[in-house]
Amino acid sequence: MQIDMRVWRGRIDAAEGERARRWHQAVHPLSSNGAAGIALLGFACDEGVRRNQGRPGAAAGPAVLRQMLANLAWHPTLPLYDAGDIRCEGEALEAAQQALAERVCAIAQDGHLPLVLGGGHETAYGHWLGLVRAYPHKRIGIINFDAHFDLRHADAASSGTPFAQIAADCAQKGLDFHYLCLGVAEPANTCALFDTALTLGAKWRLDTAMTAWQLPEIRQQLAEFIGNVDLLYLTLDLDVLPAAQMPAVSAPAGFGVDSAVIETLIVQIAQSGKLAGADLVEFNPKYDQDSHGAKTAARLAWTITRHLARGHDTKEQA
Repeated sequence: MQIDMRVWRGRIDAAEGERARRWHQAVHPLSSNGAAGIALLGFACDEGVRRNQGRPGAAAGPAVLRQMLANLAWHPTLPLYDAGDIRCEGEALEAAQQALAERVCAIAQDGHLPLVLGGGHETAYGHWLGLVRAYPHKRIGIINFDAHFDLRHADAASSGTPFAQIAADCAQKGLDFHYLCLGVAEPANTCALFDTALTLGAKWRLDTAMTAWQLPEIRQQLAEFIGNVDLLYLTLDLDVLPAAQMPAVSAPAGFGVDSAVIETLIVQIAQSGKLAGADLVEFNPKYDQDSHGAKTAARLAWTITRHLARGHDTKEQA
């Protein structure tokens, strides 16, 4: 796969030495002989959002997020790699998801943590497929920060169906469906979707129950979920954030969960030692305002990498 490193450009504070490095100075193209680290992988896809009657534009997200990450301060945790992009050609969403699954699986089997930059939330199905192939004997829990359950039943896959697809695959494979959705907006989810979540045994928390003063009980709920699985797949749909913090999505939130709350919980997840894969999805630079959305998304990606448990080695967990 061709990996274009030209996007990684930024400020250089040469007079301050190695301790003044930024992401663009720390990242390297992913190779087959690199030490276990964090592998950024783009999923440039709009097709799932289009099928879900949303606003296309998320296919441009990976490139813009890399540009925003490039100039952030690098605080060393694990080696950082760029694994290139998977692109959806035309309407071939299913083929793109399978390609994403193959790439995620290979990255994980090489001992790296895949950090996928979407793309719409159709990213989640391909990402999960790759993790299940890499860790076939592990219980993988899904933590989804999202205003929507994305448990829709439809004739074709879309950005609204990934967790229904995952649940169906779990049932077919005889696996338990471990799903926690944090930030669900009641006005954005029909009664049928709540019924589906209940039937599938999903756990959730409404956006109105995700305030800063409720953090102790949220952290406890999160800790209990983490304790019941072997590995974690973290997926962050940026439309969970308030529209003022994240305007650059297909469906901006009328209420949303503050980024400070989400960041606190991401730190807890990253420090658990169980994180096997993470992604940020639905970022649509077409609707950004003065790069507010890009900066917020990059900050959350930075938080995942900054607090990732040292000594993370997925080869030992396979």
